[in-house]
Amino acid sequence: MSEIAATPPAKAQGTFNPRVVLALLVFGFAAFLATLYFIGTGNTGRDINDGGGHVSGSGLNGYAALADYLEAEGHDVVRSRSKGALDDSTLLILTPPHYIDSEELGQIIDNRRFTGPTLIIMPKWIASQIPTGIPGADEAQDGWVTLQGAASPDWDMDSLNLSELDTRLDEQEREPRGEAAEPTGPLPTWRANGRDGKLPSADAVQTISSGNVVTLVRDAKNQTLAGFLDDGYYPLLDDFAGRVEPGYDDDDDVEYSQYNVVIVAEPDLFNNWGFANRANAEIAHAMIDAALDDEDLPIVFDMTLNGLGTSKNLLTLAFSPPFLAATICLVIALIAIGWRAFRRFGPPVHEGRQIAFGKSQLVENSAGFIRRAKRLHLVGAPYATLVSSRIAEALGLRNTDDISQVEDALAKRVPDAPSYSENVRKLREARDPGEMLRSAQALKSIERMLER
Repeated sequence: MSEIAATPPAKAQGTFNPRVVLALLVFGFAAFLATLYFIGTGNTGRDINDGGGHVSGSGLNGYAALADYLEAEGHDVVRSRSKGALDDSTLLILTPPHYIDSEELGQIIDNRRFTGPTLIIMPKWIASQIPTGIPGADEAQDGWVTLQGAASPDWDMDSLNLSELDTRLDEQEREPRGEAAEPTGPLPTWRANGRDGKLPSADAVQTISSGNVVTLVRDAKNQTLAGFLDDGYYPLLDDFAGRVEPGYDDDDDVEYSQYNVVIVAEPDLFNNWGFANRANAEIAHAMIDAALDDEDLPIVFDMTLNGLGTSKNLLTLAFSPPFLAATICLVIALIAIGWRAFRRFGPPVHEGRQIAFGKSQLVENSAGFIRRAKRLHLVGAPYATLVSSRIAEALGLRNTDDISQVEDALAKRVPDAPSYSENVRKLREARDPGEMLRSAQALKSIERMLER
């Protein structure tokens, strides 16, 4: 006879393909890193290049070119969307819109007088994003705008502690040649610190007038386009304005320890449209250097006043006390879980059937169920009746309930058999598993003697 070859046991297979699990983990980790990156940069869904007059605006009225130019010149430039940066020791550049809470703006300026210099670029242009359907709209890039007109800001100067400050907007009529009509007359010019240049548009020129403002940039009519508050001694700004040193008396209310406040009434000196002219970019840079007053300070462009503020960066918050400890614990836990997942102890266990085939297994399951139900004491009487009937049938007796008759027959057939009546009685009355087992084994031995 040929020997039957033993079939090797099948190798246990995992529930999931390891390659698929690894791909899911890599994809999830990459998505998590991308989420952290976008949270860290503040790009959480809203497009901040929305055509507004702020540092992220790439339209004519925006200041993206100014920030890029300052970065190229070696300055540390921050585009801030957090109100917490308003109180930092930096050169803060504010580009507020036309309609703003004047008290809030005045409070920001007051809080910074002993913290750092402040430069305010006043709004002028009323702009909107280029609508679709007009000629050339398909060629417009993101953030480009169309200028609808000009207007001076509606601010309460008393709330800004600038009660003597007066804003004026000189507008020039257009020839009625449609939306693309050019203004009549030459472009307005400016002069400052031995330099001169031209503004990009003659539609409107915004100026300020006040006895408390020292002129930095003036137009052809000798009107102030930009200046600083005359409330302290600021060497570089005074030199820029052409004043060697202001002649203050000891009795004058002058602060020598506070920082300067520069006001730019004509935004075309600083915005993207104005930066098309090299002279405008150079005078803007020179004015910012003078406002820094030889201090190596970061330059912060605020966007909260333009409605682009955000709450504190979640990524930065996670790595700041007291949350840093929880972040470290989370990272260690993730590393431990990943290590245990890929360095498991041996192959996965192959689980068999919960209920096996066969009579023996069925009996074992039934016995286990009775044992777990704690009803073992109820098994003795039925088992005694069952074994008694089998013994009586083996002796050829019809009446299986007559114990004395069965015992007499056993005495004649197997004289050395255990006491039948006593074991039946013990089995019926047993409550202890050991006593029940002994009585059941005795009755089973009697049944085996009769089968011989």
